[in-house]
Amino acid sequence: MMRQVLSVPLLCDALDAAGFPRQSPRLPILPVTLPEVTLIGRCRTTLWADMAHVDARPYELELQAVDSCEPDDVLICAASGSCRSGIWGELLTTASKNRGCVGVIVDGHVRDISRMRQMGFPVFARGANPYDSRDRQRVIDVNVRVELDGIGFCPGDLVAADEDGVVVVPQAVERDVVRAAWIKAHAENRVRDAIRGGMSAVQAFDTFGVL
Repeated sequence: MMRQVLSVPLLCDALDAAGFPRQSPRLPILPVTLPEVTLIGRCRTTLWADMAHVDARPYELELQAVDSCEPDDVLICAASGSCRSGIWGELLTTASKNRGCVGVIVDGHVRDISRMRQMGFPVFARGANPYDSRDRQRVIDVNVRVELDGIGFCPGDLVAADEDGVVVVPQAVERDVVRAAWIKAHAENRVRDAIRGGMSAVQAFDTFGVL
């Protein structure tokens, strides 16, 4: 039900009202597989770094991160927007989905897009890159606080992504923010119905106080 009602803009509005005006990265992290889907889940984080040497233990920590996924996790790949390779693809999707992961948000690039789309797996990223990550990029830490555009994503935080962007809700205010977003969603429904029924935009705002 939450995924059907809530959206990134609604959560951003609720965060604004709660005094958290900067919880959505100002980055072009967009849906590359399922644009109509709203992804909502819990952050499981990976921190990535570029490299230019032979990796003695390729894929080590990224595989551990995938295998540690739990139901409703969203993997956050903090790669500083690097375009050196496609750090996420079909096989990692298969493994993480089997563990209950519901999607991935990549501050970087991905590959195997058509196959991930066929699997019905929500992937948000900066773009596509056909190259493998081996000897180009690697995970250097997992389940730590990471940043996307200076915004902290902590393990266990509520995260949402859709066509409008990405937003993270700190655990300390999650209950109040989700409740406020839910209330605003229903208020917007009333405004929409009123305008469709002939009420002017000014009258609707004066009546409901919602825009």
